[in-house]
Amino acid sequence: MPVTARGSGTGLAGACVPREGGILVAFREMSAILEIDVENQVAVVQPGVSLRELDEATARHGLVYPVFPGESGASLGGSVATNAGGMRAVKYGVTRHQVLGLEAVLGTGEVIRTGGKFVKSTSGYDLTQLIVGSEGTLAIVTEAILRLYPRHAHAATVLAPFRTVAEIARAVPRIVQSGAAPMILEYIDMMSMAAITAARGLELGIGAAVKDAALAYLVVVLESRDAGRLDEDVEALGDLITTLGALDVYVLPPRAATELIEARERAFFAAKAAGANEIIDTVVPRAQIPEFLAQVAVIAQESGSMVIGCGHAGDGNVHLSVFQSEPERLEQLLRSVFETGAALGGAVSGEHGIGTDKRSHFLALESPAKLALMRRIKGAFDPDGILNPGAMLEASPALTSAATG
Repeated sequence: MPVTARGSGTGLAGACVPREGGILVAFREMSAILEIDVENQVAVVQPGVSLRELDEATARHGLVYPVFPGESGASLGGSVATNAGGMRAVKYGVTRHQVLGLEAVLGTGEVIRTGGKFVKSTSGYDLTQLIVGSEGTLAIVTEAILRLYPRHAHAATVLAPFRTVAEIARAVPRIVQSGAAPMILEYIDMMSMAAITAARGLELGIGAAVKDAALAYLVVVLESRDAGRLDEDVEALGDLITTLGALDVYVLPPRAATELIEARERAFFAAKAAGANEIIDTVVPRAQIPEFLAQVAVIAQESGSMVIGCGHAGDGNVHLSVFQSEPERLEQLLRSVFETGAALGGAVSGEHGIGTDKRSHFLALESPAKLALMRRIKGAFDPDGILNPGAMLEASPALTSAATG
C-alpha cells in the first residue's frame, strides 16, 4: 500500500501528493522542537516544525538556522526531503549542508539513526545524505539534528541595475572573490522586477532613465555583527559593483529592502497571478547563466512562448516563469530548457526537486547507469516500493495495480 509523508504541503514539484488507495502520513501533530543545544549549536526537531517556528526559537538564543527557501510555513521534514535551498545558499549552502543526523523509518518498518551532534565522520556510508533530498522515497524522517549559526544583528541590501544579465553574471564571480561573503546574491530580470514591485506596490527610488536602460538587477545582501564593519563592507561593495558596469548602486532602506526580498521570494505567485502556465527551476554553473538564458530566449521564441525569470546568481539556480497554454508545446519547451541546462553542465532541478512534475524529464535526461543505481538503492531502503511511489522514479507496476485494483 503506498505511503506518502507530507509536511506543510508547500513543495513545488508534486512530491507530497498522496496516491489513490494509499496512506498519507501528516506531521501536523509531530511538530516539537525537542532541543536547542547552544553549546553544540544544533537543534533537534520533529518533521512537522515549520521554518518560522524554528527561526523564532533560535532567535531567542542568538542563533539561526540559515535555510530560507522562500516559504517560512514550510516544514523541516519537507525541507529535508527536498533538500530545500533558497537565497542564502550562496553563503550557507542548502539543507544537506545543515543536517547532521536523522531518525528515519524505512519501508521495512525498521527505525534507524544516522549521524549525530558532530560535523565530521568517516564511519561507513553516509546514510544521512542519502536520505536528504530523496523526496520521501527512501525513508520517512521522524527527527532531524540541524546545524545552527550565530545570528548577525545587522544587514544591508544593495540593489544595482545593469544593462544585461550577462554583465551581472560576469560581476558575480568578482563579488564572490572579493571576500564580501554575501548572504544573498540574486538577479532579477526587468519583467520580473516590474511584476514583483507592482504586486507589492513597492517603490525603490530608481530613476526613469536608469529603469529604461536596465534589463536586469543584482540584489546583494551583506550581514555583520558590527554596524561599523557593515558600513565599510557596503561602501567597498558599492565601489566594486560600479567598476563592474552597474548603471547605479542603491543601498535600500530597511523596510524597502525587506519588502523587496519578500517580493522576490514570492515571485512565482506574482507570475502565476499574471497567467504563467508553469514555474520551473533549473541549475547551471553560475558562469554559464548568460549562455543558458540566451539559449532559453531562442527556445521561447521558436515555440511562440514567453519565458521570464530571476534566480540565485551566486549558485547558478535559475527560476523561470513560462507562458505557454498549449500542453504539448509546453512540455516540449520544458524538455528543451532542461536539455540545454544539462548540456551546459547543470541539472534538471536546483532546489524544487523532481517529484512527479519533472519525473519524465529527469528520467529522460539522467544517465541510465545512475538511474539503475538509484533504483537499486530504493530497493534496499524500501524493498516493497511503498514509500512515495511515482515521485522521482517510476512506481512499481505491481504496487500501482494493487493500489487501484
